[in-house]
Amino acid sequence: MDLGIRGKRALVCASSKGLGLGCAEALAAAGVDLVMNARGAPALEAAADDLRTRFGVEVETHACDVTDADARAGLIAKAQDVDILVTNAGGPPPGLWSDWDREDFIAALDANMLTPIDLMKALMPAMIARGWGRVVNITSQSVKAPIAVLGLSNSARAGLTGYVAGTSRQVAGQGVTINNLLPGIHATDRADSLDAGVAEARGITLAEARAQRAATIPAGRYGSREEFGAACAFLCSQHAGFIVGQNILLDGGATNMTI
Repeated sequence: MDLGIRGKRALVCASSKGLGLGCAEALAAAGVDLVMNARGAPALEAAADDLRTRFGVEVETHACDVTDADARAGLIAKAQDVDILVTNAGGPPPGLWSDWDREDFIAALDANMLTPIDLMKALMPAMIARGWGRVVNITSQSVKAPIAVLGLSNSARAGLTGYVAGTSRQVAGQGVTINNLLPGIHATDRADSLDAGVAEARGITLAEARAQRAATIPAGRYGSREEFGAACAFLCSQHAGFIVGQNILLDGGATNMTI
């Protein structure tokens, strides 16, 4: 399917690996020029070179911690005229309710709620002025079904979900759509980190922890970055202009609900 976005320009955050890279790959395959961001410059440059070579698109890079306000200002300046924004940042650490203090919640809100809001506020005005834009926020399945050990993530991402619910309805009439993609477990470094914690807590191997988690997913496996990226690219396409303010699960059926 021709997504109709060849020649558009996108900012994809945290895109040197994992789900962010999957989104960057899928957009590049559709002919979208990219601004790629990640904290680590070597991995970011390697990913950018690969996409330039494979897809022939223009790729700019900006290595910084997108959750740091001062560093984010430079990224925003480089991406000021993008048509597409994909927000993404690593989730806060797991734990118990009794582990977290106010500072932990502030850090989680800064990273997973206030950072994407700041990016949207900075970059959507130009989209509105052109009458076309796409925003996709990578959040988590936990906004549909909270995960007990991810209380920090549950809280911050639920706040972002509420913001998007209202804001998306305000800008849809101006040609800009905002939607959220809610990943379940995918084969990424984040999954490795969570599985390692389970393995240590239960005294089992990492492979055993992965197998146990995969067994809880109706699809019987972890998701891939490629299929996640394909979903993101569709939401960014010309065909998705009537999809507004939605929270779309990509979890292999793990979240058992009817809505």
